[in-house]
Amino acid sequence: MDKIYELLTRGVANIIPNKSTLKELLNSGKKLNIYLGIDPTATKIHLGNAVPLRKIQTFAELGHNVTFLIGDFTSLIGDTSDKNSERPILTSAEIEENFKTYKKQAEKIIDFSKVTIRKNSEWLSKLSFKDIVSLMQRFSLNDFISRELIKKRLDDGKRVRLDETAYPLMQGYDSYFMDTDLQIGGTDQTFNMQAGRTLQKLLRNKDTFVLTNVFLEGTDGRKMSKSWGNAIWLDDLPNDMYTKAMAINDDLIINYFILATNIPLEEIEAIKKDVTEDPMNAKKKLAFAIVEELHSKKDAGNAAENFKRTVQEKELPSEIENLEAKGNIADALIKLGLSKAESKRLIEQNGITLDSKRVTNIDNLIKNNQILRIGKKRIVRISS
Repeated sequence: MDKIYELLTRGVANIIPNKSTLKELLNSGKKLNIYLGIDPTATKIHLGNAVPLRKIQTFAELGHNVTFLIGDFTSLIGDTSDKNSERPILTSAEIEENFKTYKKQAEKIIDFSKVTIRKNSEWLSKLSFKDIVSLMQRFSLNDFISRELIKKRLDDGKRVRLDETAYPLMQGYDSYFMDTDLQIGGTDQTFNMQAGRTLQKLLRNKDTFVLTNVFLEGTDGRKMSKSWGNAIWLDDLPNDMYTKAMAINDDLIINYFILATNIPLEEIEAIKKDVTEDPMNAKKKLAFAIVEELHSKKDAGNAAENFKRTVQEKELPSEIENLEAKGNIADALIKLGLSKAESKRLIEQNGITLDSKRVTNIDNLIKNNQILRIGKKRIVRISS
C-alpha cells in the first residue's frame, strides 16, 4: 500500500484545509516541517496518546523534519480543550519531572535519532509584553469563548481564568516560530492548531496544514482515561498489557489493530474475517502484537502463556502483586488507585472477587493472605 496514502488515512479524522493538497505536496518530494506538541501534565503515556506518536515517526522515516515539542511553557497554563473545568497549575519543577518519564515511554514508539526534541520555553519565555499584545490583536475573544466547553463553563457560572484565553495563542506561536508546514494532534486540538495556521498566513503569507487523529477508545469503549481504569499504558508490564488488551470489547478489535499497532492495513483487512468467526483468536493476535511492539516477541509469548494459565485456566500467576492493607475491601481498592465510581462499576459487572468469591459489599473486612482479583487484569495478595 502507498505509504503516503496510509499516512493520510490511517487513524486520520480530518485534514485542514484538505487531503488532496497535502497529498500533492508530500508526493512532490518536498521535506516538510512537522510537529507534534505535548504538555507533560502527567507522568504516563497510554496507547491512545501513542496514536500521533506513530504518525510523526512515520513522517520521520520518510525524511521530513519532525519535531517532538515539549510544552514546558504552555503547561504553566494547561490546555482546556477537552476539560470542563480549570486544569491545576503546575510548577516548572513538576513539568520537568513529568517529561523525564514521557521521553522514556515515547522511545518505545519514536526513534529520537530521527526526531528533534524542543521545548517551547525557548521562545515563549522571551516574548515581551509588547510582543504578546501584538499577537493578541490577531485574534478575537469571541472565538475563544464560543468553544463548546468554555461556553458551557461560562453558562454554568464557572470560572475561566484569563490566562486560559492565551493558550491557543501560545500554541499558535509555536507553529509560527518553527515555521511549521504541518501540525499533528487530536481532534480536540483543532482550535489551537488553527491558531498556528492563522499566524503563518498573516505573518508569512504561508498556507499550512493540520492533521487530526481519531481517538482510541479505552478497554471498555469509553475514552481512555486513568480515572476510569481503562487505559493500556506504554510502561505496563507485558503480562498486564496483554491481559488488558484481551479485555477490550469485540467491536474495538479492528480499531485497536489500526490505531495501536503497526500491522499493515492489508493484513488487518484479512483479520476482519477472524473477528467475525473467532473474536477470541483475533484478540489474541492483537494482544500479542501490542506487547511485541512495545516490549519484545519473547515477552509477548510469555504473556500469552501467562494469560492462558492464569485467566483461561484460572491458575494463579507465579508472581503476585503484594498489597499491604487493613480494614475493608474499599480500603484495599482505594490503595490500588480505584475511584469509588470505578469500584462500583466493577462490582455491578461482577468484576471483583475475594478468594474466588464475588464481591457485592466493599465494606466486608479483608484478611491476611487473601487473593483479591480486580477485573481480568489485576491480582493482588493481601498482606496485613
